[in-house]
Amino acid sequence: MKTIIYYFTGTGNSLAAARKIAAALGDCEMISIASLQNKPGDIVPAAERVGIVCPVYDAGLPHIVAECAGRLDLSQTSYSFGIVTLGGTGVSALHQLNGIVSRKNGKMLDAAFIVKMPGNFPPVGKIASPEKQQEILNAADARLAEIAGLIGKGAIVPPGFSPVSSLMRAIVYPPFFRNVHGMDKDFSVTSACTSCGTCMKVCPVENIVMLKDRPSWLHHCELCCACLHFCPAEAIQLNVFFGSKGRGRYRHPDVKVPDMKAQKGEQV
Repeated sequence: MKTIIYYFTGTGNSLAAARKIAAALGDCEMISIASLQNKPGDIVPAAERVGIVCPVYDAGLPHIVAECAGRLDLSQTSYSFGIVTLGGTGVSALHQLNGIVSRKNGKMLDAAFIVKMPGNFPPVGKIASPEKQQEILNAADARLAEIAGLIGKGAIVPPGFSPVSSLMRAIVYPPFFRNVHGMDKDFSVTSACTSCGTCMKVCPVENIVMLKDRPSWLHHCELCCACLHFCPAEAIQLNVFFGSKGRGRYRHPDVKVPDMKAQKGEQV
């Protein structure tokens, strides 16, 4: 059975998860959601099995993922699934995805899963130590192997319910969704910047350009924080809540700059 996985990633967690599921299932094509953003119209996957893998932002879906899911035509698909990666809580994102898919196709996902991975939003939580990160990643690998087995069997798995997650999404997600594209105003660049342009290379939505050898944001941000975490000099700061200075950086160890460039359809 052919599978297509649509994925979006900022620090590599969801890309790494999608890769592991794809490898376990076999005969699987991975398509970047970022590569589809400028292609209008319905998305009609030519596969019997279709999945979406993405992170959770403010207890909901990234804006770009919600938009893509709303265009996904599953009329030729016999089995569909969703996987969200998160550092905190976010079952509500799966319910959101179910709602979007149902409104478009008249049916919900057949299976929905969460995978705990290292948290990566420094303004609300310091990045875990390398040892703790590895512990979390090992548990995630085991969980992903379990999920791949369930998908391979065609299991029906509802997303479950979390009152805390649902409450969080009701409170914090609507303003996030409305304002996310302009939230890049809270990024700044310190004198540590070396003008390497890595931030521009890894941004999945082409939201950064280099002006006078410094990054400048164009206000169609997804707040994925790829620029923050991939900057080799830690010169980029995010000035909200507790800020990002001295609170660590994270990217999945198996995801590199060329992988991020490939996400937006660039040759590497």
